[in-house]
Amino acid sequence: MPDLLQQVDRTWVIWKNRRLSYFAGCDYFRLASHPKVIAAVKVGLAQYGLNVAASRLTTGHHVLYDRLEKSLVEFFDAPAALLVGNGYATNLIAAQGLRGDYSHVLIDARAHASLQDAADILRCPITEFKHRDPSDLTRRLKRKSRPLVLTDGVFSQDGEIAPLREYLKALPRGGMILLDDAHSAGVLGANGRGTLEFANVPRSRIIQTVTLSKAFGVYGGAILCGRALREKIISGSRMFAGNTPLPLPLANASLASIEILRRDSSLRPRLNENVKYIKNALRSMGMTLPETPAPIIAIIPRNSGQTRTLRKQLLAHDVLPSFIRYPGGPESGYFRFVISSKHSRSQLDSLIASLTRHAAHL
Repeated sequence: MPDLLQQVDRTWVIWKNRRLSYFAGCDYFRLASHPKVIAAVKVGLAQYGLNVAASRLTTGHHVLYDRLEKSLVEFFDAPAALLVGNGYATNLIAAQGLRGDYSHVLIDARAHASLQDAADILRCPITEFKHRDPSDLTRRLKRKSRPLVLTDGVFSQDGEIAPLREYLKALPRGGMILLDDAHSAGVLGANGRGTLEFANVPRSRIIQTVTLSKAFGVYGGAILCGRALREKIISGSRMFAGNTPLPLPLANASLASIEILRRDSSLRPRLNENVKYIKNALRSMGMTLPETPAPIIAIIPRNSGQTRTLRKQLLAHDVLPSFIRYPGGPESGYFRFVISSKHSRSQLDSLIASLTRHAAHL
């Protein structure tokens, strides 16, 4: 396990008795500590208690869950939403409901682990296609088939975005896309509706899964799809049927968080401004970064010596050296920095300064 961290005010942490700028986690708007979200947790606990202690298909179908699903439908402009216990489970539950409907699965080579697990659940031939490569996807499609394409919307390793428009053009009539939009929900698009809105594509052939633990700062997940498919997933997923749903205070907090993202028009522009500021600065120093507005910056050291040097430079500028090993990323590990709307300009400048000497070599 990695070193213990204590978050101070969402952009700072205590690490080994040092107070350091925190460019990690995926609380993009730092809503996890927003006063209204915290207050909603307290109200939810006082009014409803902690837990329904039952499946939604028995006696646990609480009014808060219905209210939250309707709020998600409105926020994402989707036909229907199915609330589930956490973001990882969204893809597994969707796959259980979709099992038997598709001839084969095509999955991005760097898809999230939850999509890889979902592919196994579907119980049909699985083919991997090159990362974000519509041409390779097209080559691997079978004639007269009904494929299901599995991809992230925003890839958590480096913030690259799936070319959804090109994928949809390549798909045969019976094909669909299962889109893990955990890192773009709330972030991308004029209204924060994720990769679909960013790419300006219809959702008729896309099953969008999202988490409430990143941009929304709370917990839980949701599957956004058509009404008939929602009913099919409910009836076909043993994981959904046998699962105790989201704790009620967190459902109430999610309602508050969605409302904040709907009404506070300054959050996404502030995040975009911070992302643009730091990426422009790093590019001006010679660093190559993906052309994407996603608030993720990945730095892959060439060797262990460069890793040690970068770690020292980051600490010298009071920045937590967020070196990670994560499924889908480089096996040797890499530095990943996540920008939020709450990072100050001085914090961004500290991160830039810590990378100045090495940017051209990364």
